[in-house]
Amino acid sequence: MTSTLTRTVTSPVNTLDFVKVTESAALAASRWMGRGERDAADGAAVEKMREALAEMDISGRIVIGEGERDEAPMLFIGEEVGRGGFEVDIAVDPVEGTNLVANGLPNSIAVMAISERGGLLHAPDSYMKKLAVGPKAAAFVHIDAPVLENLEAVANALERPVTDVTVVILDRPRHADLIAQCRHAGARIKLISDGDVDAAIATAVPNTGIHVAMGTGGAPEGVLAAAALKCLGGNFMGRLEPRNDDEATRAKSMGFGDLNRVLTINDLIKGEHVVFCATGITDGDLTRGVRFFGNNARTHSIVMHSDGTVRFIESVHRLGAKPFKPSSSA
Repeated sequence: MTSTLTRTVTSPVNTLDFVKVTESAALAASRWMGRGERDAADGAAVEKMREALAEMDISGRIVIGEGERDEAPMLFIGEEVGRGGFEVDIAVDPVEGTNLVANGLPNSIAVMAISERGGLLHAPDSYMKKLAVGPKAAAFVHIDAPVLENLEAVANALERPVTDVTVVILDRPRHADLIAQCRHAGARIKLISDGDVDAAIATAVPNTGIHVAMGTGGAPEGVLAAAALKCLGGNFMGRLEPRNDDEATRAKSMGFGDLNRVLTINDLIKGEHVVFCATGITDGDLTRGVRFFGNNARTHSIVMHSDGTVRFIESVHRLGAKPFKPSSSA
């Protein structure tokens, strides 16, 4: 595909070029899989993602970075990236699911969303109540509707009983009541330890076996998920839920006057042209993880555009590493 983010760009950037950025991050983070060092994995991914962005012919601005909340290495909010070109806003999470990488668990991905300037909501570093569904159920759910009503709406849209609907929820004490309501409705539940971006996107990808994502998680991650769902024709709704007065004050200083306002997918993603890329670090519902073989590595990515194009890309990378040779004994 050779379409650009905007129709007025004079030096086009192929949307496939963006996937090289998430591939670089995933390759770097995958070296740390299962080693129990989440910040090391994050730092390696950030460094490679920054290097790859620096080589692109764009004037990019980071509007959502990944390290501000947990004081991990980061691509700073407001950081300018690229060699110059058309202006874009970028949301990144070099390692979505740092605990998953550290513990060798599924569904960790390197993620990036891009849109024209002003196209991505600069979400505060706060919690957000979220609801995500795929295209068939997009028009029939609402974040303020009762859980049972939403599950029945999804079931009807998918032409199946509620007992055949699978809901993904972060396994947190704060979700005890939500989990109880889903169980009472008869829905199947998949509890995850981390990584709700992957889970939300999976609701709009056929054959993942996931139909609804509900619960409360990070607001920046909500914007990333919304970008993908906009490309896929799904629906995402959110509402900020600050954890304390400081977060509430910060949200208001960023222009969120009514914290109870429902944020629709078009509030979160205002851009007409959106690109979303994700590369698997560990095996997951959307993508396979990085595999090493010989002196090569294989990555698996998903890249999508708001024009409706979705591609799954498998790439082989020559690593150039020297094989280990034990020294001969005296």
